[in-house]
Amino acid sequence: MHQHRQLAAILFTDIVGSTAVMQKDEQAALSMNKRYVAVLKQSVSGYGGEILNDYGDGSLCTFSSATQAVKCAIEIQQQLQSEPKVPLRIGLHVGEIFFEDGKVFGDGVNVASRVQSLGIANSILFSSQINSQIRNQPEFKCVSIGRFHFKNVDEPVEVFALANDGFAVPDKKKIKGKLKEEKSKKKKIIAISILFLLLVLSFVVYLKFFHANGLGGKEKSIAILPFNVIGKMDDDLAEGLVEDVLVNLSKISELDKVISNRSSSKYINTKKSPSEISEELNVNSLLVGTIQQIGDTIRVSTQLIESNSGNTLWAENYIKGRKQIFDLETELATQIVSALKAKLTPREQKGLSKRYTENVEAYKYYRRGRFFWNQVGKVAFDSAEVYYKKAIELEPDYALAYAGIADCHAYNFKGLSQLDEVPIAKAYAMKALSIDSTLSVALTTLGFIQQSYDYDWQSSKETMEKAIELDPNNSIAHIYYGMDLIHSTPDKQDALKEMQRAVDLDPLSFQTNWILARNYYFSGKYELAEKQFKITASFTTPDQKYVPLWSLGLIYLKQHLFSKAKEIFDQLPEGSGKQLDNFQLMQAYAYAVMGDKEKAKSLYDDTYKKYGATWHWHYRTSQIFVALGNFSQAIGELEKGYDIREIQMFWIKADPAFDPIRNEPRFQALLKKMNLG
Repeated sequence: MHQHRQLAAILFTDIVGSTAVMQKDEQAALSMNKRYVAVLKQSVSGYGGEILNDYGDGSLCTFSSATQAVKCAIEIQQQLQSEPKVPLRIGLHVGEIFFEDGKVFGDGVNVASRVQSLGIANSILFSSQINSQIRNQPEFKCVSIGRFHFKNVDEPVEVFALANDGFAVPDKKKIKGKLKEEKSKKKKIIAISILFLLLVLSFVVYLKFFHANGLGGKEKSIAILPFNVIGKMDDDLAEGLVEDVLVNLSKISELDKVISNRSSSKYINTKKSPSEISEELNVNSLLVGTIQQIGDTIRVSTQLIESNSGNTLWAENYIKGRKQIFDLETELATQIVSALKAKLTPREQKGLSKRYTENVEAYKYYRRGRFFWNQVGKVAFDSAEVYYKKAIELEPDYALAYAGIADCHAYNFKGLSQLDEVPIAKAYAMKALSIDSTLSVALTTLGFIQQSYDYDWQSSKETMEKAIELDPNNSIAHIYYGMDLIHSTPDKQDALKEMQRAVDLDPLSFQTNWILARNYYFSGKYELAEKQFKITASFTTPDQKYVPLWSLGLIYLKQHLFSKAKEIFDQLPEGSGKQLDNFQLMQAYAYAVMGDKEKAKSLYDDTYKKYGATWHWHYRTSQIFVALGNFSQAIGELEKGYDIREIQMFWIKADPAFDPIRNEPRFQALLKKMNLG
């Protein structure tokens, strides 16, 4: 005996009074039934549903999502209002069904059938489970018609009616259907009294523990773990689905925290429990799922888990065509927002259904570009740019792809100077914004250019504020907004709050943790900086492992803990390439601060001889000359760094390495040029 179970949105239909019509006019009944069947088949197929049972004057259908089921019901009823009219009632419910020897069973089927029995011609009724998944969607107007005790259903069910224009809503006083027989008057009064007391108690508990946000009194926070891929699957589509849903959710202002994909992606193939992951990411809900591709069909099963209790807040199955991947992203994000009880602004509602392309192949090229972008480095960024440009060839107005190319040039990993790279980056960012002025990622890149290249701190601040308004969970925007504040305002607290927010949103990222630690150091909060640099060390890749190490060394130098500083700087590898030669310059600076000027000069000279005219470490060199007491030479190096827009230059106002030369006229003039005076 073979059984198969699945969670589904169940739709029951029934033609009202079909038997009476048949007895009165057989030909009219056949014509009505024929029209009903034709509309049913077309509509159910159009919304990705399946007709499981056909009862002649009614049917049992299933869908992968509640939204699609309700939309299908609306279309059926609207079409059946034209001649020959069909007086149909529809009932919907979400629940588990199972198949055994070709037959369909389950409590979900039973409840959907009972809900439908309460309806009247041209009505659409549904259970509270359906209502919870569509109530934040303004296209649906829902009204409760009461709680009902159905035959063979243990618990009472609250039933809602669709109250959109053109649909019938049953009169509560006249409702009939498959209900339990009334008890004696005395028993009924007792039952009502008990129910009333329970409702009062439930309401008190709800107000005390749950009303704050619908998640046990905690913030509305979520991480989406990488979906488990079953069988062979296009990786770009699988990874893109998760990341794009996250991007959609991050724009919802009522969601307090949406963890960046950079952090949540680290749990691919993890053996950790949901509670362990939730604690590490500091969230109170997790979305987990599986995804499977069979030909051109994509099957997705998802489950939203409440972290503390382990309870399932919501679960859904989807079956979509490959070309419906964008519909799936919108539905997933919408239903997660509903499950977390977050309200949407009209702009956010519109944003959830926004499409940057309808071309799946262009989307795949964009996703491939994102893959290489996340690898970091010249070769990876070159590959990313190639794929972004392929996406644009197929979709000339693909704003996200233009923003991706802007990023490849803005962050100066492609081997050219800032003077060469940034104008290219700015042109692509502006192109992206000309297509979509609300694109937060493009605004973030533009704001970074305004601060690191134009030194236009006010414009950068306004740009970052707009980027954050459009995407409150954009961790990169919070980082750069913090940079605006820490380098251009006397009070560092607001800047540090922005950078802490970035870490909260991307807690396992090396970059966000290191930037927060570095700015604790710039703010003179050395104990916090030391603690944060040690946290950062746990997230490093092999090519990053020395960065938090020498960063700790800088703290010890500032505190005059020279033996501890020397121990750290002596661990840095000898120069044999640009990154490692930078370490050699860090050693030179350390020895200059500790008083060993001869060794500092030797280390600097060795590095300079290698590169000569191609020298590009003016910022780092200026620190060495400050420590050696050669102030004029130090400022000369900073002026060269300004001329080529060396990326570290906007640190000079906050970096304590330059404290000895802050009152030098040339240094003050340089700060004025950079709008940092």
